[in-house]
Amino acid sequence: MGKYKVQLKSVKAPERDCSGQPVFLTDATIEERKEKVLSGMRRMGIEQLVVYGDVEHGGNFEYLVGYFTRFEEALLVIRADGQMNLVLGNENLNKAGKARIQAGSVHMPIFSLPNQPCEVDKPMREQLKEAGIEPGRKTGVAGWKLFTSPYEDNTRLFDIPAFILDAVRDVAGEENLVPAGDIFIGADGARTVNNANEIAHYEFAASLASDCMLDAMDAMEVGVSEMELGDKLERYGQRTSVVTIAASGPRFVLGNMFPTDNKVKAGDTISLTVGYRGGLSSRAAYAVRSREELPEGAQDYLERVAAPYFNCYAHWLSAIHVGMEGGELYELVEQVLPKEDFHWGLCPGHLTAEEEWLCSPIYKGSAEKLKSGMMLQVDIIPSVPGYGGVSAESTIALADESLRAEIAGTYPDMWKRMQARRAYIEEVLGIPLPEDVLPMCSTVAYMRPYMLQKDAALVWEREQQWMARN
Repeated sequence: MGKYKVQLKSVKAPERDCSGQPVFLTDATIEERKEKVLSGMRRMGIEQLVVYGDVEHGGNFEYLVGYFTRFEEALLVIRADGQMNLVLGNENLNKAGKARIQAGSVHMPIFSLPNQPCEVDKPMREQLKEAGIEPGRKTGVAGWKLFTSPYEDNTRLFDIPAFILDAVRDVAGEENLVPAGDIFIGADGARTVNNANEIAHYEFAASLASDCMLDAMDAMEVGVSEMELGDKLERYGQRTSVVTIAASGPRFVLGNMFPTDNKVKAGDTISLTVGYRGGLSSRAAYAVRSREELPEGAQDYLERVAAPYFNCYAHWLSAIHVGMEGGELYELVEQVLPKEDFHWGLCPGHLTAEEEWLCSPIYKGSAEKLKSGMMLQVDIIPSVPGYGGVSAESTIALADESLRAEIAGTYPDMWKRMQARRAYIEEVLGIPLPEDVLPMCSTVAYMRPYMLQKDAALVWEREQQWMARN
């Protein structure tokens, strides 16, 4: 690959390129999803599967149903023969017929908001039997969490409300219950790999978040309020996947997590984040035009924090490919950006979908293979004492030759956007990309360390190019 050096250069900004046209999942995709879940049930020997959902934990439920149940709990009961039933509260019962899969419905008023009518004259356990749960059958329970603790018995941990779990246990029998989140988000989980239609569906959201981030960065000025910046980050009435962040200076003052009327001051640390269902964009830097405006003690921020981060980001992008083990990518990050010096935590990259963080194959010692169809957030978070943060988090997809051909043929406009993004990353930012890497938005790797210097971004230059210029 050769040696590279990070430089701050005057470069053109990437284009805003969200199509403005959401792509819906096809019936064929829903049928494929259903078969993947049923296949997972067969693999685990599960005869009936109970899938939980609520507004914060609805991804697995939504994967087949097509929507989440807002302020009520819900269940999807799946039998091994493919028969399905929805268990819904008062205000979602009328949406049973809107589900993307063929499913019966059972009215469960206890899932409704407090003090609403409870006019079904049957106990909860009887209603679960009506939904298809039978005693004596191996029963999978899937909430939203994949338990991977080295200190717990993960085979006996369940992540749904106790009042529901108790009722399911009473009907099916405690000895028959097993956690089944693996079916959706385990190493071979149905949701970890996407087809061309799903990638197009999520690309709308990833590119929308990216466009919003560009607008917020361009609006950054001394005197602008956090709320004005936050207003740039949300658009089209789309539901966000995380709390929107527009923070200047100290965060979480009086426990507050949302933008306020606090105004940007020169030298402030800046945090900006917006995520939609399919991709997130985040930026962290300083509100300065040059190193001279940085706070005392942090004037080497570029050399000490931002440049090493970008160098690691560029290595991550130029190395990732289909078939790579997650542990190999983890070790690359550790080699280029040592945790001992840069104090990053979590996983250096993770999968994304309806949830901002689905799960991650990238962790220490991981033998999980990165697969064609995976969508990943480039999410590396240094924390160097005495300095503000740095971030250019964004979304990519991995696609082998077959999937790339399908995308190009079925979604030619999106394919053109992806190729334009690749060209920008390679030709303007200087980062060579494997053919497997498809940027889901235009701002992948675009980093302004000095937020008020809007015409400058970090680039990767080959050592001989840098030497020739200097």
